[in-house]
Amino acid sequence: MEKLTFKTTINAPRNRVWDILWGADTYSEWTAAFAAGSQAKTDWQEGSKVLFVDDTNRGMVSRIAAKTPGEYMSFEHLGGFDNGVEDLDSTEAKGWAGAHENYHLTTVNGNTELLVELDTADEYKDYFQKTFPIALEKVKALAEQ
Repeated sequence: MEKLTFKTTINAPRNRVWDILWGADTYSEWTAAFAAGSQAKTDWQEGSKVLFVDDTNRGMVSRIAAKTPGEYMSFEHLGGFDNGVEDLDSTEAKGWAGAHENYHLTTVNGNTELLVELDTADEYKDYFQKTFPIALEKVKALAEQ
């Protein structure tokens, strides 16, 4: 696994950015950069399971490893998800097990700095380097409206 880092500065308060990131109406808007129909099925509570799925009902099984509202969210990826079936045991699933995706929000000069740290397998590095900046630009646009 390699850790990738992405950062953007948003002219909006941290709570506004937080609401855009994890809001029921906005999550699928900014995550469309990764896959059409992206959604997160969870109750957003620390320790809870998250199913990150696309419009083909495929994606990742994760859990909320840590959560400090308005400041920090950490996901631990556990495996894959395909058409209603969780895969925690295949070689591919085990390759993702333990990977983290962390979102840090800090106030800098009245703006919100959003820093994302992502553990990724080598084969997905180029994909995330291309799509994460697009996704963060969408978060920025939504939060600054």
